[in-house]
Amino acid sequence: MKIILYLSDYIIPLTIFYIVGFGLLMKRPVYDDFVKGAKEGAKTVAGIMPTLVGLMVGVGVLRASGFLDALAGFLGRWTKALGFPSQLLPMALVKLFSSSAATGLALDIFKQYGPDSRLGMITSIMLSCTETVFYTMSIYFMSVKIKKTRYTLAGALAATLAGVIMSVILGQNL
Repeated sequence: MKIILYLSDYIIPLTIFYIVGFGLLMKRPVYDDFVKGAKEGAKTVAGIMPTLVGLMVGVGVLRASGFLDALAGFLGRWTKALGFPSQLLPMALVKLFSSSAATGLALDIFKQYGPDSRLGMITSIMLSCTETVFYTMSIYFMSVKIKKTRYTLAGALAATLAGVIMSVILGQNL
């Protein structure tokens, strides 16, 4: 165990020295390449910033307005029949847009039910086996200017649904 702690202290500096050393060995202008990459990264961030802000504001409005709780109450009859706890519905929906907002909802679930409860276990599994589909698609596709996403959305939603289903199955068996 101590070797892992020792390595973790030195892995990032070693990686940086390796990259710089390899660049010098290949006779590349390392600093100029770094500055050029930083400029491109700043342009990408500036380009996707409106999308990021829009997603965060939208999720914040839905959460603060109580819409998510009302939706969970309304859909709770059907989700309960399927074996899905209605308390987790807001988190499953918000996770499609924002991981940080879903983490906030998970913390609320942990406070109310406890992290070792059945709902807490399902929440933990669900957070780790689902993706922020709309956030990821909007950021990555926008940054490389992809207009036709083909079956990406359908595939991502199917994978997320599979993750949600399996989190409930696994969480109930713990």
